[in-house]
Amino acid sequence: METTYYDHGTPAERWERAGLFFDAKDYAAAARVLGGLVEEVPEQTGPRLLLARAYYHSAQLRRAESELRVIVERDPVEHYARLMLGRTLQRQGRHEEAEPHLRLASALAGDFEQH
Repeated sequence: METTYYDHGTPAERWERAGLFFDAKDYAAAARVLGGLVEEVPEQTGPRLLLARAYYHSAQLRRAESELRVIVERDPVEHYARLMLGRTLQRQGRHEEAEPHLRLASALAGDFEQH
């Protein structure tokens, strides 16, 4: 199998490269690097969360939703993944489905309403 620029190097090098692409707002390139990395280290939350964010920012909302659901299934109190899942569902017009995730993300972040 031929190695491309996107999957060349150690996992740490690819993680750094993905971050550079993401920071440069080249979300599609970041997703290409991260897709392979997530396959290689599926148990790690960091690469999967950044992949979901890259999908979100490049309007690949179904893919973002899929990655975020994996994260919250494994770690129900991962507040940022909950927040992103809620926002991803909102962007798809699925507001009712988004609401519980957004409320839980707020609670996990300690954002309780003052009465």
